[in-house]
Amino acid sequence: VQLQAYGGGLVQAGGSLRLSCAASARTFSSYPMAWFRQAPGKEREFVARITSSGDTTYNAVSVKGRFTISRDNAKNTVYLQMNSLKPEDTAVYYCAAAIVPSTIPSTYRYWGQGTQVTVSS
Repeated sequence: VQLQAYGGGLVQAGGSLRLSCAASARTFSSYPMAWFRQAPGKEREFVARITSSGDTTYNAVSVKGRFTISRDNAKNTVYLQMNSLKPEDTAVYYCAAAIVPSTIPSTYRYWGQGTQVTVSS
């Protein structure tokens, strides 16, 4: 599975961005998907995940109420809508595909290349 993440950029605090992750696999709809992020000098951390069917999502506490993960299996794409952005959300954001739903990076087999999100204060 090849994943291509895009949609990052520079935004002011309080603003919004929508990240997209396009997958190459015809079997995309069978993979649980997630977004992770990594800030400079920090470990990669879980942001949000969604089941293969899209019926269940789970967010990290730090983004709950602000970020929404969704997917369109007909378009082989997963999204991350980010609202009320804060400077501490600044990081490289990665999409990933797993065999089973998880919040642990090492359980994800396929990774996109990452897209930079910078939130200015």
